[in-house]
Amino acid sequence: MKNFTQFKWFVLFVVFSASAQQEKGIFGSNNWLNNWTEFKPSKAEYNETTQILYGKIDRNTTLYKKDAYLLQGPVYVVNNAVLTIEAGTVIRGDFDTNGTLVITKGSKIMAEGKETDPIVFTSNKASRKAGDWGGIVILGDAPINKFGGNSTVNFDLDPTQTIYGGSNAQSDSGILRFVRIEFAGKKVKGYKDFNALSIAGVGSKTVIDNVMCSFSAKDAFEILGGNTIMNKMVSLRANGSDFKFTQGAQSKLDNSIAIRHSYFSTSSRSRCIEVASYEKKEEADFSKALTSVVATNVTMINTSEQLSADLASGLVKEAVFVNINASLAIKKSVISGFNPAIILDDEISLDEKSFKMLKFEEIFFNNCKGNIFVENSTNNEDLEDYYGNLAFFNVHENQQNDNMFIDIYNKSNNPDFRIKLGHITASK
Repeated sequence: MKNFTQFKWFVLFVVFSASAQQEKGIFGSNNWLNNWTEFKPSKAEYNETTQILYGKIDRNTTLYKKDAYLLQGPVYVVNNAVLTIEAGTVIRGDFDTNGTLVITKGSKIMAEGKETDPIVFTSNKASRKAGDWGGIVILGDAPINKFGGNSTVNFDLDPTQTIYGGSNAQSDSGILRFVRIEFAGKKVKGYKDFNALSIAGVGSKTVIDNVMCSFSAKDAFEILGGNTIMNKMVSLRANGSDFKFTQGAQSKLDNSIAIRHSYFSTSSRSRCIEVASYEKKEEADFSKALTSVVATNVTMINTSEQLSADLASGLVKEAVFVNINASLAIKKSVISGFNPAIILDDEISLDEKSFKMLKFEEIFFNNCKGNIFVENSTNNEDLEDYYGNLAFFNVHENQQNDNMFIDIYNKSNNPDFRIKLGHITASK
């Protein structure tokens, strides 16, 4: 902290236009959550299974909307095969055998749904709950920062089929567009818990947009290394973190939302965004890139209607956590209803180098019990002074959710999480 008082950084004040001020959090001339999302997935009705997928898919294969498929055990797409999934197709993960879909390095998934006809991955149980099945794992040959340049995911899977990492930052693992992943993240004793969507060593030519992960028992989206561009991601009530980045991930997250509730932000320290450069320092190769994430127009919201009571009882935790040696820039975003908004690892020195790695600009901090803190410290005056500079255009408010957002408690299953300021929709 003492280095901070010696550090002077002079910036010019920029007068933002009124329209720019409105563009915080998710935006669009229309509510892009309409049609393809599902906010009550436990009540959604899907066709019964007609086809079973199991073992290895070693040749180009297409799944059709007319059928409903069951992932029985781990299903591996291997041998550089392409798995194409028709819009509107339903794939169920088997509870008893921990159904999981693994796209191995060199293979591709072409899951291109439509706004009015999304592709759905869900549980095969009659009463669906978080952690019913494994999830989706996509492996590529983009760089990671572990020694040796490759690794395997530590799930309950065949390690010979789960190798990822390489040197092709622009590698192409396919397309995920208008896809929902529901009730995944199964816990397996002796192994790392599954996530809804695990993206490991995936390159920048992979298309990932309009993907919704709902009620994952672990993380919704975990990004392990690689170079990813993700747009219009939705995480709904994950038990783990909504977006977790590590192993040197070079990632952009745009126009996306993490929707939490106080009872899903418990002592497990689940966060909307968690950024780290490694899981174990001794495994990290510091000659390679550290994790760097740019999150723009992201909404992070606690939807509890008893927020004051939840804050007082200690149910609410931070929205964002940044570990040492990782870079995070959050811009034009909304953080609403957390305690506090952002926490920095206590090993981070508040100096010029760190502030170049940690950029928080044009953020709407709403109903947060504190904004930016260092871990294990109750004094954030230096951080408040720095990020409170008018040049960063950060705003602090205490508005109720129904006053701040257009229609988040919509009873017809069509919520609108765009913000309203002066009755002006946050739109481009």
